[in-house]
Amino acid sequence: MFWKIARYALSLGLALAILSCSEYQKVLKETDIAKKYEFAERLYGEGDYKRANRLLEQVAPQFVGKPQGERVQFFLADSYFKIGDYNFAGYQFERFLKSYPKSDKAAEASFLGAKSYYMLSPRYSLDQTDTDKALTKLQLFINSYPESEFQQEANAMAQELTTKKEKKAFEIARQFVKLGEYFILDYNLSAIAALDNFISDHPGSVFREEAYFLKFKAATNLAINSTFQKKKERLDAALAAYNNLLRNFPETSFSDEAEKLMSTLQKEIDAYKELEILAK
Repeated sequence: MFWKIARYALSLGLALAILSCSEYQKVLKETDIAKKYEFAERLYGEGDYKRANRLLEQVAPQFVGKPQGERVQFFLADSYFKIGDYNFAGYQFERFLKSYPKSDKAAEASFLGAKSYYMLSPRYSLDQTDTDKALTKLQLFINSYPESEFQQEANAMAQELTTKKEKKAFEIARQFVKLGEYFILDYNLSAIAALDNFISDHPGSVFREEAYFLKFKAATNLAINSTFQKKKERLDAALAAYNNLLRNFPETSFSDEAEKLMSTLQKEIDAYKELEILAK
């Protein structure tokens, strides 16, 4: 009995799917725009966004300047978002906002347009053009619609993208530090400059503590391997980097490594002082 019911349900489902597909193909060729839009809205309401999108693309130009135009344009943009075509979704939401800036859907369109670019944002190591655009759109939404129900999600996305951009800048600096272990002069100087810029440009970054530690590490490596003429200046700079780390992060999680480096640095300072005395 169970299998008979299952087969019947499957047959009914297939029949309905074939009927729906046949009806859709018929509507695609329909010249009556109102019928096309009515069917597109029905598909949209049923969650069949791909087929709804195709019909909405056909009818949207016919509704420009008409009372239904606002509704059609929003459904078109949202159907692109729902099927994961975020490039077109972002573009269509921008068009919607330009055409209907006072719409009741303006806040949602602004948010979904920004979210479209958020969805396009690549991993941190790649070009961040879409990330920059998403951040600009998210900030515009946050500033324009402070009471929106989407504020919390928008702020979370903006923070995630900000951290991604910080990570890209931080990883470049960290790579210089690694290279500085083998190519002492050039890469340690580059690492120190990059870390200084990072610390200055990202005062609230989650990578800030490690940036201070890595600057101390690069400065110590540079100082230890410097010529006598430049050694004092660089030893002083390394010591200053250590003090900056502790001043900003007294309970730093890098304390063990920092203390080992400081021990090495102190030996170099003491050795330099002895050489300085002998040189007099």
